Amino acid sequence: MGAVLVTGMAGFIGFHVADRLAARGETVVGIDDLNPYYDPALKRARLAALAARHGDRVRCVIADFADQGALAAAVEGMGVDRIVHLGAQAGVRYSLENPAAYARANLVGHLNVLELARSLETRQLVYASSSSVYGGNRSLPFRVGDAVDHPVSLYAATKKADELMSESYAHLYRLPMTGLRFFTVYGPWGRPDMAVWLFTRAILAGEPIRVFNEGRMARDFTYIDDIVTGVVAALDRPPADDGVAKPGGSMAPHALYNLGNSAPEPLGQLIDVIEAACGRSAIRDLQPMQPGDVERTYADIADARRDLDFAPETGLEAGVSRFVDWYRGYTGA
Repeated sequence: MGAVLVTGMAGFIGFHVADRLAARGETVVGIDDLNPYYDPALKRARLAALAARHGDRVRCVIADFADQGALAAAVEGMGVDRIVHLGAQAGVRYSLENPAAYARANLVGHLNVLELARSLETRQLVYASSSSVYGGNRSLPFRVGDAVDHPVSLYAATKKADELMSESYAHLYRLPMTGLRFFTVYGPWGRPDMAVWLFTRAILAGEPIRVFNEGRMARDFTYIDDIVTGVVAALDRPPADDGVAKPGGSMAPHALYNLGNSAPEPLGQLIDVIEAACGRSAIRDLQPMQPGDVERTYADIADARRDLDFAPETGLEAGVSRFVDWYRGYTGA
């Protein structure tokens, strides 16, 4: 069996996926540009942890996959036969400030990965989509068959575009691929711009936390280990080119799945749980709704449960406790 390419390997989910794959004996090739969207020191620490755990089984090339030549050079001679494409410009709010970064990473970069998959004739391409594609959908829970034609952020629009580009390549070239719509992933080694990190940092520092929409929001918080289990299951189970409709409606070998906890939690409940894990009370600064945000996310995971045996196991209390323990150790807070 050949190597697995993991794009965005120094990122939150990419790090954990590479770790899981290497732990089961895979050779993992990563690519990441260590961009400064958040502190690159955290990304370097993730790569150092991978090197310490797995040695030469994991290799990361520091390059931008939106540069087609750099991407091709990163995998040349490495025997890559499967791809997990997790690299992207993340964040809903940042897309209001720097839309060009999303066009480059999420559109040009995704196309480059599709072209690479075509040239390598990969056995499976798993790529990250997002629950944000559902926009202001009022029908709950969110189902992969729902119409997702009204994104409320540019980030969401780029992820929808990635799904459409992937569908065209699956149709034209019969490339097997699976898109995964992630729902609010959190856990150790997470991103500093996400709510669990922001709230934990502020509570431990005795600073106010900004609670948007005055706390009248709910999220399908999904623990990183559960997400990784779903990603690896999708990698191991490429959709068949059998003319049968896949989740998401494709007649090509292209499937879409929701990966979420399927148990939305109110934002206030998340804060309560972080307070308990930190042993301190939060100072809550109630703010209005932010542009690009949605009030509620809720994943229907019936397709993923059936096809990928996806069954989240980690509840919010356990997951947050593990994150806070990691955060204290990493930051010394």
